[in-house]
Parts: sequence; structure tokens; C-alpha cells
Amino acid sequence: MSSIQITRYFIAFSWLYHGIFPKLVHVAPLEKIITGSFGLSDELSYLVTKSAGIGEVIFGLIFFFLYRNKNIVLLNIAALIGLLFFVALFQPLLLIEAFNPVTTNLALIGFSFILLNEVRKEAQ
Repeated sequence: MSSIQITRYFIAFSWLYHGIFPKLVHVAPLEKIITGSFGLSDELSYLVTKSAGIGEVIFGLIFFFLYRNKNIVLLNIAALIGLLFFVALFQPLLLIEAFNPVTTNLALIGFSFILLNEVRKEAQ
């Protein structure tokens, strides 16, 4: 399997998994803490979490099919950086927990740069 396909699968899988399981199938306690940072009611926080899950699933599918599109990959990088800063701003203690956004987001950003480089080389 090529490095392009490996990065494609890992990035798309990550968006799909994080959208489906901790947000749509079951709202994880950590998700409640993060959305609770906004000071929303429980009902509105639940709606925001579910909406975020739907958005992540949609983006995961878009990424899976349009992974060769430079703008989609750059949007992925921007979203991962944005989410990392969001956590740093609203729930900084999560940055030192096990399996935290620093390790997951930075790894996915690294995969994104590999994908950009490999797709560029393939096009030449």
C-alpha cells in the first residue's frame, strides 16, 4: 500500500471515528467537558456535540474522496491546528492527559504534510 493511501485512510478514519463514537453513538464525558466550557445548558451542549460529530463525519467522508485536493488537505491541517488551540484555550489540562490532542493532532498534521508532498511528487 502506498504512503498516499496510508495517510488517506488514517486521516479519514480519525475524523470518522472521532465524529461517530465519542459524539454520535455515545457522548463521551470528555466531550461534555469540552462543550461545557462554553457555559451552555446541558441540552444545547448535547446539540453542539452531536452537530460537531455530524460535521466530523461529513469532513471525514469529504477527505476520503477528495484527499488529492490540496485545499482539502490544507483545510484539514487548519482544522486540526484550530481544534488544538481551542482545547489549549478552553481545557488546557487536557493537553497533558493520555492520548491527548497534542499527540493525535500533531500526528495527523504530519500525515497531512506527507500526503501533500507525495501527491505533489506524483503529479510531477
